[in-house]
Order: sequence, then structure tokens, then C-alpha cells
Amino acid sequence: MVLDAVLQSTIDANLPTINVAPNQGKFLHILAQIQGARRILEFGTLAGYSTIWLARALPADGKLITLEANPKHAEVAQGNIDRAGLAKLVEIRVGAALKTLPKLATEGQEPFDLIFIDADKVNIPEYFTWSLKLARRGSVIVVDNVVRKGAVIEADSPDENIQGVRRFNTLLADEPRVKAITIQTVGSKGYDGLTIALVISD
Repeated sequence: MVLDAVLQSTIDANLPTINVAPNQGKFLHILAQIQGARRILEFGTLAGYSTIWLARALPADGKLITLEANPKHAEVAQGNIDRAGLAKLVEIRVGAALKTLPKLATEGQEPFDLIFIDADKVNIPEYFTWSLKLARRGSVIVVDNVVRKGAVIEADSPDENIQGVRRFNTLLADEPRVKAITIQTVGSKGYDGLTIALVISD
């Protein structure tokens, strides 16, 4: 199975084993289908596991752009995407997202229907702000790893990842262009959660 091979490639290439859990991948796939997504933007490719789940929900003329900071990760992901037969649908852009996003924004691309943020947690607020610029009314933005085993409630946490999520929550609460909910999740990767935001105005 292609998806099992992707997980094995993560181990073989000594990449961090931080792919989304299988049940979360299936959830993203179904969510993209419910959304009727034709264009998807992903922050954080790793070995391409979530990328493949999402791309399989696209129509034949769909497009998924995935942003990956690490060239080695991108190389492994490209091989997996090719083996999955999705090369025509998926484009990997290599480089720090905060450097590649301005170029993406100036290309005159159509808005993205679904955006999945699963990259470094410190920059989640910035990624979310960019996502709003690249979305439209009706777009869905999904942010992963926002519960942090419950540690997100710790205001004085020294963990920069937790503080990144907390800044995102503050930003989200004050953002009138979306309505959102955070769902706690339990799976093979333990206890965490994700935020689903619907863009309700431009």
C-alpha cells in the first residue's frame, strides 16, 4: 500500500516520525471531499503522507501546493508522490514558508479552497495570517497540533511551540473573518487536537 510505504520511507530516510496519524489523514481526505476542494495549500510536507491523503481527494484538474523547508524532506516526498501517481496534481515548493509565501501571493493564483497548516508551531500565527490572504469566503483552514496534550492551557510554559499555539488562539479569537472550533483528538500519536476555521467574509 502506498501510504504504508510512505511511513516506511520516513523511517528509512531518518526523517522525524511526525506524520499525521492514519485516522487524521482519512479525516483530512473526507474533509477535502466535503469541501469539494479543487485547490489545496499545505504547510509542511515531510514525506508526503498527509499530502497524498489530501491530493487523493482532488478532481483530475485539481492542484495541491505543499510548502517544505527541508530539501531532504522534499526529495523523499517527491518520490512518494510520484509513486502514488499524483505528480500532476502536487507541486512541492522548497524553502522556508515565510519566504516562499510572498512569491505565491504575487503569482495571481486562484484562492485555495482548503488550507492545512502542519508545520513549525512557532510560526502558526503568521501562517494563519497568510492563509487568510490566500483564501476566499467559504475556504476551510485546518491547523494541526493545537492542544499539545493539554499543555496549551499553560500560559507560562517555556515551550515555544505551546506559546506559538497560544498566540494563534489569541489571533483567532479576535479574527472576525472566520468562525472556528478546536477538536481534541486521540489516536496512534496520542492526545492532541486540531482547529477548523471557516472563512466567512473577505
